[in-house]
Order: sequence, then structure tokens, then C-alpha cells
Amino acid sequence: MAEQKRDYYEVLGVSKGASQDEIKKAYRKLAKANHPDLNPGDKAAEARFKEVNEAYEVLSDSDKKARYDQFGHAGVDPNFGAGGGFDGGFDFGDLGDIFGSFFGGGFGGGRRSNPNAPQRGESIRLSLAVSFEEAAFGCEKSVTVERMEQCETCHGNGCAPGATPEVCPDCRGTGQVQVRRQTPMGVFATSSPCSKCGGKGKIIHQPCKDCHGAGVVRKRKTIQATIPAGIDHGQTISIRGQGHAGTNGGPAGDLLITITVRPHELFRREGTSVLCEAPITFAQAVLGAELEIPTIDGKVKYDLPEGTQSGTTFRLKGKGIPAINGRGRGDQYVTVYIETPRNLNKEQKEALKKFAESVGDNNYEERKKFFKKFKK
Repeated sequence: MAEQKRDYYEVLGVSKGASQDEIKKAYRKLAKANHPDLNPGDKAAEARFKEVNEAYEVLSDSDKKARYDQFGHAGVDPNFGAGGGFDGGFDFGDLGDIFGSFFGGGFGGGRRSNPNAPQRGESIRLSLAVSFEEAAFGCEKSVTVERMEQCETCHGNGCAPGATPEVCPDCRGTGQVQVRRQTPMGVFATSSPCSKCGGKGKIIHQPCKDCHGAGVVRKRKTIQATIPAGIDHGQTISIRGQGHAGTNGGPAGDLLITITVRPHELFRREGTSVLCEAPITFAQAVLGAELEIPTIDGKVKYDLPEGTQSGTTFRLKGKGIPAINGRGRGDQYVTVYIETPRNLNKEQKEALKKFAESVGDNNYEERKKFFKKFKK
């Protein structure tokens, strides 16, 4: 039986009335959790990642979302329901054949869509790796694709210059022929691709030498892609009309680029926030100090207060990732930890012992609380 697709709202874990912000937030969380780079070798996570991307591609597009809300998967995926078994479903052409077997083909005659009608070209999908900073601030990237383009010699009709295609006399341009058979139960009608024209509805007697009658040729194309500031790992951008050429005058498909953000040595990202850790010395923690903190904008000064504890996190406002909609920036959160010195010489050890003896336990509030709880 054909595999049943899950509801896209269920895939993202949102209600049907969810806003675009809620849909985007749910997508980011799931895409990050199931990304193949973070789950190497996990086929289940890879399948979930593809499912999440497919759901977001539809629900983030207002036109596709409207069709999906009205017609379900059949409204956005022309191949949905194709295949064997009753789970695959059937279209009106199938209904025509079924009704034809009982009523002589009176329900639509088993007609299929016109093969000569304009058809939109297929989209091209690819992945593009960018640096942490490029994702934060946006960039321009050149991507090279191989795509089918309309033949310049025949302008897409598949014929040699001066020639035109002939409408197939057997199927009259429909691409389908109907065969009727008399059975004890009545007239049984079936439709099948026309053998004379191969289901194309037209016959080319003088094919174009450049495309051999196909109307399209394969070409390598370099395209400039604008990566928006604030894009996150796993998100996809769409460049309209840069996919494969359409047929019969139909529009070209799109170029869909899924972004992979390379890990940074110092920074991590959560939404529009940048997280990092910074080591400090024992003396800096005790006495306070002016620190130089790295950010995606460069180094900034920060006054560390006296008595800072290891694990303390402070915020650098506006030093995070720009919002992808262009409204403001997130913050950077820096967690400091005290690095314990190693390989002290004898004099340094003696000085440290004297310091510890002079301080005693009175200045260690957390230590006193810990042992007080322990005694209880």
C-alpha cells in the first residue's frame, strides 16, 4: 500500500490557525533537533528532517498553505495518491474508467489533462554551506546548477526552423485514446497513452537538431544567491524562476537552497542569541577586571565586577544575530569560568597557602552553605 503522509500541521506540532511566527518557530526547533549533521547515521532523524522541511515549505507559503487547507496534500503535491493499492486513491480519470465500465463512459469519458497545456518546470534543490558570520549578516554567493532550459533554436516547440508540430490524428491532441469493450456487464472503457504520439498529443516530423525534439537542452548556469541576514541552519531560500524550464510555454520552476551553517570555534546560536564562554583568572574574579570579549562585530570591553563567581553569565545587548525580518538584533550571553592555574613553582604555592590561611572560610559563602546543608 502507498505510504500515508502525515498532516503538515501535525508534523510541525502547531494548530491549523497558527501564525507564521508560530510556524517558523516550530520549524526552527524541529529542523535543528533532527538535522543530519547533528544526528550522523540516524536514518529516522534524517526522515523527520525531510518531513519537517516539506511541511514548512508548504505552510510558510501563503498560496500553497491556502491550497493545502482546502484540498489537503492533493492541493500541493500532484503526485499525491499515485501508486498501487487503495491507499493510493484515484483521480477523476479513474472514476471515468470505473463509471464507463457500467454506463458506457458517461462520467467524463476518462479524460486526462491536456498534454499540450503549459506545464511549470520542476524546482532544483541544493545545499549551500556558509560561515557563522555570513549567516548572521547575510552575503552574496555564486551557485552553479545544471538545469533544463528552453532550446533557443526551436523556442521550445521541438521542431526544426520553419517546421511546426502536427496534432496527433489518433488522439486529436489529447495524448490519450479510449478503448471500449463489450462485456456481459455492459461497455467497459479504458484510457491509455496514445501509441502514435507517445502521449504527447503532437507529432514532430522534423525534430530540432539541437534539442532532438525535446524543446529543452541541459545547460550549466551560475546564479547569484542573496543570503538574508539572520538565516539559520536548515532554512531554505527560494529563487523564483531559476529552476528547470517549463514546457509548452509554462513558467520555470524555482531554485531552492537549503542553508548549512558551519560551526564556529567560539560561538553558538539559539534563535537570535549568541552564546559563548570566556575563561578568567582567579585574580580577575576576585578583584574585578576590564575584559576584552569577542563578538561577531569584533572585540568589546566589559567591566567584570569584583567577586564574580565561576559560571556567571552576563549579557551584551544588541550583539546577537539580526532578526531575519530586519527588525532588531538579539543579544550575546557570555558565561565566565575561572581557569585554575597549573604548574605553580614552590614560591607561588607558598604564597597561595598564606593567602588561603589569611582568608579562612569566612569569605566563602557558598562553601559554608553547602556544608551547613550537609550537616543537616
